[in-house]
Amino acid sequence: QVQLVESGGGLVQPGGSLRLSCSASENIFSFNAMGWYRQTPGKERQLVTLTNVDGVTNYLRSVRGRFTVSRDGAKNTLDLQMKDLKPEDTAVYYCHARVLARTYWGQGILVTVSS
Repeated sequence: QVQLVESGGGLVQPGGSLRLSCSASENIFSFNAMGWYRQTPGKERQLVTLTNVDGVTNYLRSVRGRFTVSRDGAKNTLDLQMKDLKPEDTAVYYCHARVLARTYWGQGILVTVSS
């Protein structure tokens, strides 16, 4: 059973930056995929980033150039650096991992972009 714990959310002004971190209970390089989703009330969970086992990361079109993912094998963390944040980035962000046929989720962390 993989445990994922997010941290780093909060309130930020438009144009600001925020860094989320997802800490995993196991070696993240053993995962088939790992990434971030986000969800707003009344909408489906949306894929934001997905990093495959080869380290290739795909980004949601609207965050390309603003969001960057990085992995730390020593700490077993997946970080999401977000810059030039917009009000439409406001959401609960979830860390996600896939190990073979099983999918794991963190508890979610709120990011609010507002003046």
